[in-house]
Amino acid sequence: MSQSVYGRRGIAVAPHSLAAESAVAVLREGGNALEAMIAAAATIAVVYPHMNSIGGDSFWVINGPGNRPGGIDASGRSAAAASRDAYAARGLKDSIPFRGGIAALTVAGTLSGWGAAHRLSSQSLGGRLPLSRLLEDAIFLAREGIPVTRSQTNITQAKLAELKDQPGFAETFLTRGEVPQAGSLFRQGRLADTLGLIARKGTNEFYRGALARQMAAELAAVGSPLTLADLQAHQAKLVDPLTVPVAGAKLHNMVPPSQGLVSLLILALMERFHGWRQAGPESAAFVHAQVEATKLAFRVRDRYLTDPDFMALPPAALLESARIDALAREFKPDAALPWGKNAKPGDTIWMGVIDRNGIAVSFIQSIYHEFGSGVVLPTSGVNWQNRGCSFSLNPGHVNTLEPRKKPFHTLNAGLAQLNDGGTMIYGAMGGDGQPQTQATIFNRVMRCGDHPQLAIERPRWLLGRTWGQSSDSLKLESRFDPAVVAELRAMGHEVETIGAWDEGVGHAGMLIRHANGVLEGGFDPRSNGGVASF
Repeated sequence: MSQSVYGRRGIAVAPHSLAAESAVAVLREGGNALEAMIAAAATIAVVYPHMNSIGGDSFWVINGPGNRPGGIDASGRSAAAASRDAYAARGLKDSIPFRGGIAALTVAGTLSGWGAAHRLSSQSLGGRLPLSRLLEDAIFLAREGIPVTRSQTNITQAKLAELKDQPGFAETFLTRGEVPQAGSLFRQGRLADTLGLIARKGTNEFYRGALARQMAAELAAVGSPLTLADLQAHQAKLVDPLTVPVAGAKLHNMVPPSQGLVSLLILALMERFHGWRQAGPESAAFVHAQVEATKLAFRVRDRYLTDPDFMALPPAALLESARIDALAREFKPDAALPWGKNAKPGDTIWMGVIDRNGIAVSFIQSIYHEFGSGVVLPTSGVNWQNRGCSFSLNPGHVNTLEPRKKPFHTLNAGLAQLNDGGTMIYGAMGGDGQPQTQATIFNRVMRCGDHPQLAIERPRWLLGRTWGQSSDSLKLESRFDPAVVAELRAMGHEVETIGAWDEGVGHAGMLIRHANGVLEGGFDPRSNGGVASF
């Protein structure tokens, strides 16, 4: 029987247990939630290298002092030289390749987010721990070696054919030319040196120091359009999250280019649907209602969501009650709406931390596809993201490529301020699966009475495609009752059964600070994760 983990003075959850332990070690030393998350973010970049990297992007949603929500957008823009014409000149008129230097066309923003969080910590929360302490675990693990996870082994093997010839990949992620095996030690000495440099000189070194100059030259050598000027122009941005009320909570999520709006919209739509709550957390009615809400929310996403500087409507306008009411009227409780099959893959980690003062951080960090662009810079050991390959080269597309534009992000991180005074943070990895999993675990806890661990462990589903998946069907873990599968098919869903504990449905996590101060958390057994608390 599954049980949640409890704590009183601090709690953290991550898809790798070592990252959660890094966070709680900082909390034990008197650090706050932002400091703890920096430590966790650094550790996870080392111990889950197929999922994320310091060469990627991140978003922070924060429950600050006095329950004031805030956020950090640490995502990067496309290069000034990255235009549709520039790609057409390379013979690319339909799409941007997933791999190689030409896919490494956006600035890696995640380190700027660590820097912004560190400044916020010291200025607003009395933070006192230096970066050298917060990156200590990550530096040790990179230099001395991490135990390879089965997830890393499997993903490396599955993607080897398309990655092995990318600049720097084989010498970094293979061991004597072979896929590293689960349980073996895997060292990343160049990355350890780079993290040590950042610990000494600060995160600005990545964008404006000697490291930035070196990386710019090495990016140019592999065909990336990024320049030193692009790195120097980058800044993390403090933002106010989007907000939508549901019964019993005020939900917050990240502003575009994140798809946080989609996560909010799914939950707001489900509040307007009837019948699924009484049917239960593994029922066909529950799955159907959420799948239909997902289709409606994705329709809004695909029409409007991109860099907010390029959006036709303000993001908050898409969450107006009248607009959501109109969408909800399209729901049919016994029949599936058409599905456009335009899902987006992605590879990501979500983590959460809550400290003794109730400061909570919902955090997500990614390099997009598995191992990002596959390019590893030779001196620094930085694996660069391929987030820019999500741009379209069609000039009429909402997410069309423009110079100095942020690409649409599947990344988003959930926060709920509960009406009883409690706080919940929750999230998942997995491209289009992220908002679906967020809605699943939120509703199982808030509407069906599950505790966090049970909500996460129950069988889950995915509409569309995520990392490692190539079909756009409705995928249900095989632990679902066959009668549920049959009922969904009868409603018109194209159902496919996947593994009993399938990573394709994502790695989820949830933490709650109850109104009485008790801390509770659940992690995903589909990952290498854990909840750490004290």
